[in-house]
Amino acid sequence: MAKAFILDRGSILERLGGDEEIYSMMVDMFLQDVNNNCAAIASAFAAGDSQTLQREAHTIKGLLATFSDDVGAADAMLVERQAKNGEIDGLADAVAGLQLRLREVAAVLSAG
Repeated sequence: MAKAFILDRGSILERLGGDEEIYSMMVDMFLQDVNNNCAAIASAFAAGDSQTLQREAHTIKGLLATFSDDVGAADAMLVERQAKNGEIDGLADAVAGLQLRLREVAAVLSAG
């Protein structure tokens, strides 16, 4: 099981030059899009569409990296790489794991 996500708001704000407004905007966008992101990666996987799966995993990697989730971003990178190689068989657990991670990060962001 992946390490739990812990929000390091300070380091994220530091990367954003201390701009609370941008931080709040990014959190709001993440929370608004989390269900769509989860649905999109699940749909691409279910359709066996490796190109779309690669793109969705890339998007998720960026989203998680934005909030300093190195573990989640690394998991997304593995899915992205396998999808790029057309190796999507056996990725069901990884795709489900990314959906769980997105929702976990969303819950932490909502609370924090």
